[in-house]
Amino acid sequence: MKRWLSGIAVVVFVLVAARAACAQEGLSVTIVSRGDDAFKELIAQFEKKTGRKVAVRFPNFIESRDTIVRGEPFDVGIVEFPHDADVIASGNVVSSSATLIANGWMAVAVKKGAPKPDMSTPSAVKRMLLNAKSIAYPDPEGGTGASGVNVVTMLRRLGIEDDVKAKTTLTRGGGRAMVMAASGEAEIGMTYYIGMYGNDKIDIVGTLPAQIAPPTPLIAFISSKSRNPAAARELLTFLTSSEATATYKKYLLEPAY
Repeated sequence: MKRWLSGIAVVVFVLVAARAACAQEGLSVTIVSRGDDAFKELIAQFEKKTGRKVAVRFPNFIESRDTIVRGEPFDVGIVEFPHDADVIASGNVVSSSATLIANGWMAVAVKKGAPKPDMSTPSAVKRMLLNAKSIAYPDPEGGTGASGVNVVTMLRRLGIEDDVKAKTTLTRGGGRAMVMAASGEAEIGMTYYIGMYGNDKIDIVGTLPAQIAPPTPLIAFISSKSRNPAAARELLTFLTSSEATATYKKYLLEPAY
């Protein structure tokens, strides 16, 4: 009887020790700085569920790519399309680990209470922008304005880039564009949909049509030098699970599964 109880105690000890060891196997994660609050919440949920510790940082659009390309240490990296091609070419990620995490849409906002223009079709968006007295969106230069790159691409597709240039203000980030929309300084403000989360001084008109502003994928990779690829895979599995859906939607991101 004593031997049997002793055997159980050994098994329990081993399981507890294994759990403790698992918790000590931390992960280093780098995530492009878009949806910081959403991913902070998701990482906290993962830590609570698994007992693992996760050190996470949020470099900007360009730096998130360069961090991986330079070979800085990490376990999981999440970048924005089209930077997935660059990080694969660097050899610093496992190319087969590429995982579509979520999609981010471009959206339009106006001052709270202001009329909401029609933007249901590409033609309607073109009319909206040509008729607007003032427009604000993030500066596409400098590495922080990924949403600005998307707006410029859209304007070129519509053939109106030069037509709206004189009435456009380029801002340092989407937050500033939303400040301008909220104050009425800009009649139309554009940035990522998620960049409008929690701003009660604007009205969100809606997301731009996919034909002219397709959603931007967030793509995750496991480092080819990760010391804990199994735990890294566990994180990716969690981030693409039904458990994560509510958090993505809460922060205006579209789950990619």
